Amino acid sequence: MGVWMDEDEFEEAVDAALARIPRRLASHMDNVAVFIEDRHHPGPHDDPRTVLLGLYEGIPLTRRDSWYAAGSLPDRITIFREPILEICRNREEVEREVLVTVVHEVAHHFGISDARLHELGWG
Repeated sequence: MGVWMDEDEFEEAVDAALARIPRRLASHMDNVAVFIEDRHHPGPHDDPRTVLLGLYEGIPLTRRDSWYAAGSLPDRITIFREPILEICRNREEVEREVLVTVVHEVAHHFGISDARLHELGWG
């Protein structure tokens, strides 16, 4: 299985997913950058068998306080290209999986947990 898609095409899929976030919600995203990488490389304390489609790293909006404005680095959302392409059978599935992954990681930026995302169908 798997789909071939070059880096530019995949980036277009990520951009399209970001564009689908409602403006009233997107306007509240603060100090967050979105990146695309080929694959997640587990750290020394991570399970090396873990396959991630996306990753949010940062301080969710719900946990920020006045200290945050004192020069914090941007939060980071990373979408991992190769695992998404590996699990999909066609471009439509890639676009859907990218959308789900982007929404999932953006939701973490807003402080929404994995459990709640699964309840809502964005797991």
